[in-house]
Amino acid sequence: MAGITTEDDRENSQNKGCSTQDTATKPNKEAINGHESMKPIVLDRQNVEAVEDKEIRKSEENGEKENAEAETEKEVLLIQDTGFNVKIAAPNLDVFELPVSSMELVQEIHQVLMDREDTCQRTCFSLQLDGQTMDNFSELKSIEGLKEGSTIKVVEEPYTVREARIHVRHVRDLMKSVDQADSYNGVDCSSLSFLNTITLGDILDKKRNKPDSVDCTPPDAIIPNSKDRPLLPLHPGIKDAKSSRCLKVLTYSGWNPPPGNRRMHGDLLYLYVVTLEDKRYHITGCTRGFYLNQSTEDEFKPKQAQPKYLSHSLVDLLNQISPAFKRSFSALLKKRSQKHPFERVPTPYQMYVWMAPQADHQVDYIRAEDAFSTRLGYEEHIPGQTRDWNEEIQTTRELPKTNLPERLIRERAIFKVHSDFVAAATRGAMAVIDGNVMAINPGEDAKMQMFIWNNIFFSLGFDVKDHYKDFGGDAAAHAAPSNDLQGVKAYFNMDPDHLYTLGTVVVDYRGYRVTAQSIIPGILEREQEQSVVYGSVDFGKTVVSNDKYRELLQKTAAALKIRPHKVLNSEGEAVELYSSIECKGIIGNDQRHYILDLLRTFPPDANYLPVEGEELSEFMKIHGYPKKHRHKLPCLRQELIEAFIESRYLAFVKHAALQFQALQKQSKKNSEEKAEKEKEKPALTNGHTSCDENKNKLEEEGVSEEAKKLVEDMTGTEPGSLEDDTKEIVRKAAQASGSLSETEFSITFNPDVFQPHVSHVDPDINDFLDHTSSPVDGITLTESMHARGINVRYLGKVAETLAKYQTLSYVYTIAISELICRSTKHLFCSFMQGVDMMNTAAAISHFLNCFLGSYPTPHASVTAEEIFEFPLNKYFFFIENTEWTSESPKSLWKKIIDEADDYYGYTLECDSIEGALEQYGCQRVAMLRSICLKAGVQIQLREYALESKARPIFTEDDIVNVFPVVKHISPRATDAFHFFSSGQTKIQQGLLREGYELISEALNLLNNVYGAMHPEIAACLRLLARLNYIMGEFGEAMSYQQRAVLMSERVMGIDHPNTITEYAHLALYCFANSQVTSALRLMYRARYLAILCHGEDHPEVALIDSNIGLILQAVEEYDFSLKYLEHALQLNMRYFGQESLKTAMTYHLVARTHSCRGDFRSALQSEKEAFSIYKSKLGENHDRTRESSECLAHLTKQAVVVQKKMNEIYKGEVNSSLPPIQIQPPSLAGVLETLNVINGIVFVQISPDELEKFKQEMSKRQSIEQAEETSTSSSSSAINSVKSDAAGKETTDSGSGGESKAKGSGDNAEVKAATAAETKKIGDSVMVEGIALA
Repeated sequence: MAGITTEDDRENSQNKGCSTQDTATKPNKEAINGHESMKPIVLDRQNVEAVEDKEIRKSEENGEKENAEAETEKEVLLIQDTGFNVKIAAPNLDVFELPVSSMELVQEIHQVLMDREDTCQRTCFSLQLDGQTMDNFSELKSIEGLKEGSTIKVVEEPYTVREARIHVRHVRDLMKSVDQADSYNGVDCSSLSFLNTITLGDILDKKRNKPDSVDCTPPDAIIPNSKDRPLLPLHPGIKDAKSSRCLKVLTYSGWNPPPGNRRMHGDLLYLYVVTLEDKRYHITGCTRGFYLNQSTEDEFKPKQAQPKYLSHSLVDLLNQISPAFKRSFSALLKKRSQKHPFERVPTPYQMYVWMAPQADHQVDYIRAEDAFSTRLGYEEHIPGQTRDWNEEIQTTRELPKTNLPERLIRERAIFKVHSDFVAAATRGAMAVIDGNVMAINPGEDAKMQMFIWNNIFFSLGFDVKDHYKDFGGDAAAHAAPSNDLQGVKAYFNMDPDHLYTLGTVVVDYRGYRVTAQSIIPGILEREQEQSVVYGSVDFGKTVVSNDKYRELLQKTAAALKIRPHKVLNSEGEAVELYSSIECKGIIGNDQRHYILDLLRTFPPDANYLPVEGEELSEFMKIHGYPKKHRHKLPCLRQELIEAFIESRYLAFVKHAALQFQALQKQSKKNSEEKAEKEKEKPALTNGHTSCDENKNKLEEEGVSEEAKKLVEDMTGTEPGSLEDDTKEIVRKAAQASGSLSETEFSITFNPDVFQPHVSHVDPDINDFLDHTSSPVDGITLTESMHARGINVRYLGKVAETLAKYQTLSYVYTIAISELICRSTKHLFCSFMQGVDMMNTAAAISHFLNCFLGSYPTPHASVTAEEIFEFPLNKYFFFIENTEWTSESPKSLWKKIIDEADDYYGYTLECDSIEGALEQYGCQRVAMLRSICLKAGVQIQLREYALESKARPIFTEDDIVNVFPVVKHISPRATDAFHFFSSGQTKIQQGLLREGYELISEALNLLNNVYGAMHPEIAACLRLLARLNYIMGEFGEAMSYQQRAVLMSERVMGIDHPNTITEYAHLALYCFANSQVTSALRLMYRARYLAILCHGEDHPEVALIDSNIGLILQAVEEYDFSLKYLEHALQLNMRYFGQESLKTAMTYHLVARTHSCRGDFRSALQSEKEAFSIYKSKLGENHDRTRESSECLAHLTKQAVVVQKKMNEIYKGEVNSSLPPIQIQPPSLAGVLETLNVINGIVFVQISPDELEKFKQEMSKRQSIEQAEETSTSSSSSAINSVKSDAAGKETTDSGSGGESKAKGSGDNAEVKAATAAETKKIGDSVMVEGIALA
């Protein structure tokens, strides 16, 4: 199996192909999937279990508690993972060392050697230890005699046809390894990254050449108030990138396959090569390697040609015959090795970019062969050829999961199979729509056709056989796959035993929706009606049930809050269901119990389902509900159900607590009266009464904890322990919270019945009001809504609510832009259906011109008459759609307004793109980006005259490609998630070191499950970077953050809001490492991306501008600095108010810049404003106020001296001259300190004499929240952490540093200091209690 390079083996190259290279440079750190000892896992296993989700893992927890000690020992034994170095002896190379891990497979060393610069041209070799060949699939720890310093020999093996083909493909892949064509075309899981282009090389490379003169001038487009929005800088360095060619042609020869007599001589295949010198060669691949033969294009002469070179590697042979190849290939390998490993590793899912340069399409015969060969993507080298996706998906779910190593193997397998399935399903869906797959029912109408390709079943989003006739027809059929996916996700995340869901992917491509599903064994051999043993196939006429399904679904129904309910079938018989009626249970030929059609797993949304005889509350009627929707499948989101139940549970707990307190007080009073009667003695008066008062106070504060314990006691299973009083309390609390049971808290929903009490409240915008959640674009806005359980169909209501708040004008603009773009996407889908492939580019460019252009009469480049000259054949989905040719901006915008009103219930007060820009502050470039991403359109990378009224913006040549928009579930690394959560909890308690260890372990586990690339790994790296920064490890912080940026670009996108956040963080860490130029470049990039996504009118831009202004101060570019700081001041005043501490801080920075320019009068004016805010908010004795006062005094003195001398000069006194102005340029340390403050990172000093008080305070607070022993240990750990981590100087992150998409948008630590309840003054500094990092 040496060196398979197909996608099926991508995991190995992904996990190890580049990790060792990175590990080699930093042997003590985990590089991509570093293998440090896993000791912390065992040490903190209890903490991890404490944060596990009770609903999902309850049974597992109970099992673990029973034999906790045995389990821990077992895990220590199984997880022990040691790293050591081995020596590699490869042919024609010096022996070199390679760091390996005892848990690696031998195969992973193969992949590393195929990736290293000096050994990458070899693929067909074995590894031998002491003359014994090592098994590729053995773990290193199982190989006898392998230890530190062992020498592993690389032995060249004879080729087979398969190995020879793999070798040729590998050489071809190496030759295009630095080319970005695959990233732009969206193939082979390649994606773009521009970090090292922005920073002019690797920021961690100490040897890189630093320019003699540093130009810190910001580009014109990102200077505040610039109206220019260029698009070319989005892909920097593309124009300078030259494609390096090594050969003109490398292809399989027309003389293949070798005839029988030549096979007897060992010939395997023939190649044809044209070198850069334009020499033509025919090459034979034989069992021993490659050599030149005497054949020509016209004559077959297989004998060896002169000179007689026989090379085991094709690269060695090409080096011999072509000096230009040798030179180019060597340069290419050097360039490839300079790339960061994260720039080369494949991503788990394909990323697509919405702009691409005009492709330089070169001859590549191997690419051509791939395109038209019969292979199905990834299966060329797999026994049996096609993969049984269903079997793989279900088998991985059945893997054991009793301990951590088993769970890691299981989750890695699930994730790998799932990412492969998504890739195969996406490719298949595109093939279906492009007409490259034949239907299994070709005689039926195109809409009703179904397809099978590569063992995946494909269906179109149309109403087949009037299934959805009563639910909204095609509109319901289009919505059903998304709902079904949400249901699959819910059941998948619960991970139930013996209950199986199908692999499901929903693909939107060229205006069509395709659902791809794995195939239940045996389902195609019989009618569905015969297969269904649970649920209904005809919407309730016949309903069946099954004992095994009832047993399985009982467990899931409890977790999903589904109420068991009985329904009547057409014969009047009652059947009990634990799901919606559409949910079907099918037992496959493999005897597994499958559930499918989960589109109504969650309850229906009553606000969009008018039902006769049912009334909504007055509150909802005021808001215009119920509204008529285009289909009858609107369901509530799972997040909303969970939030609703959580709030009702809190109401239940609170009610029970109050009743319980009253009961306690009554019983206490009774006992006191009884005691007084028995003993007529005075009560003790030595301070016990005050203790009782304090106790009562503590009881009130910890009411919810007390109540939860009470609830557990009172709803216990021992009836003898229940008293009438407590029963009554539970009954009343249950009644008050709407519980369905009188003896415990229980709320469930019936997905099949219209429930009058299920209704939405007004959307919650409190997070937006304090700017702790600042959406940057439509993607982050919808994510924010979904996280709170709000469906996107409520976007109109959200926009309506946002319009009332002036400080949220930027979110309102984003909401309106999103509303317009989503409405436009709906129209785009119907617009594109039926457009001939020949006219796709013309149709898309015409649509974009009508949507975004100011030119009133754009004409389609193809007329309806031309279309009718070439009628379509019957295999296309529809008769040719010619309506698109007559679309105009006026007609399209009328449709957009109608769609927004119809679907979102919002009336747009504009009838053109100009109206949207003027009325709502939208920006064209942001809407262009949004519609391209939503509709899957890739346009040419060039500057567009978006404002032009004289001609259309786009031509058909500007449409480069159409890519699929893919929705699928995301398998999670559960153990890593628990470690991550535990780490966050520790950090918030101030235990930074312990938190750091847990987060590092989470990173190890994430790498184990996901491989090298994943958004969750990026989040983990970001947090580790921030922790390193807080603990003073600036170099480490920069290293981790560099990886976070590269990964975010690769897996989220080069202009995703997360990427903007990552760039800003890296800029800060670069500045802390004295890389000022790199810091500026990164901040400029962050600002450019931010204004591209949403424009300058956003609190994020205020923070970025403050950062840029400060860094420009450090390099003494005061004029530019002033522009940025004044713009930041403007935004802070608008969004945080005239009296906000952010505004005061920005006034202070503006004053400092004015004084550096020598303009003391302006400086004085700004500092006065800052002083008055500090004085009113923090009082006269606060550090900030005193500092501002001193600054004022200094500025006043300077201004007086200057004015005095100026007056003397005006009077003509001869000896007078201007005194030297005392302008002290800010030091880098001073600027860094201010940068930390504005980014929400505050260095806090705690005087030693106050440590004891602080300890007592922490103990007191924690005793309320936790059990006594936990709080004691935690508070002492907190103090030790303060002592050891920073030697008396603790660093905390106030949370507004924003580890989420909304970095720094909340008030910074100073704002927290202003609220006395939140902070404590200790000595002369402020301690912010509680750290919110993630």
